[in-house]
Amino acid sequence: MEQSDRIEGLAKGLAVLESFDTERQRLNATLAAQRAGTSRAAARRHLLTLAELGYLETDGSYYWLSPKVLRFAGSYLSSARLPRVLQPTLSRVAAQTQGAFSTVVLDADEVVIVANSGQGFNLAPAAPTRLHAYGLHLGARLPAHATSTGRILLAARSRAEVNAWLKGRELPRLTPYTLHTAATFRGELERVRQQDFCLAVEEHELGVHALAVPLRDLQGRTVAALNVVLPGGCENPARTCAQWLPVLQQAARELRPLL
Repeated sequence: MEQSDRIEGLAKGLAVLESFDTERQRLNATLAAQRAGTSRAAARRHLLTLAELGYLETDGSYYWLSPKVLRFAGSYLSSARLPRVLQPTLSRVAAQTQGAFSTVVLDADEVVIVANSGQGFNLAPAAPTRLHAYGLHLGARLPAHATSTGRILLAARSRAEVNAWLKGRELPRLTPYTLHTAATFRGELERVRQQDFCLAVEEHELGVHALAVPLRDLQGRTVAALNVVLPGGCENPARTCAQWLPVLQQAARELRPLL
């Protein structure tokens, strides 16, 4: 896009809107300016405008997202081809296995869930069903470096692209098991490329592990990643892979002609 075609005010306004997340659900002008990389005066104007348009609610000092922002997610999920293609297969496989499956795409340094099975694990015969371990839902965002799906999607990129992605980027240590140095992370991506799947054990959340495979189209391009999220530790990775990898790979083969 030509720089002359760029609407800077719109870009900054969206940056302010994106500054709200699970870590910071309520922001004042100062906090919004820091997170959006703009001045306090500009952030205040954007906050006031977004509140007037109904995308934010406010008590006069702090602002928070309103339900109106769900219009964007709802429109995407109802109109985008990828979630509609994936959902029947995810629902069927989950019903057959009682697994919790998600499909994600990469967005900068995060993965975004675009489809999930809505299934879970029965912890006891009379216990309620446990949903995805992190309280995952459509549109949920997770750090790419600490998730099985994020590594699958990054491993599909060229080494030059991975180096550019890692340049100047911190890899937060979310648990004692998170790979948080560039050297170890590059090594892990090489291993993922070779084996064509990824098992991440307690790297994003303690007591949770996940196994993922790539979803490729007929041209061989990785367009998304499919994973199953499993509760508890992973004392026997080989057994986990033997049980769940064929399920994921079969689903990926079924979906390939549709992607």
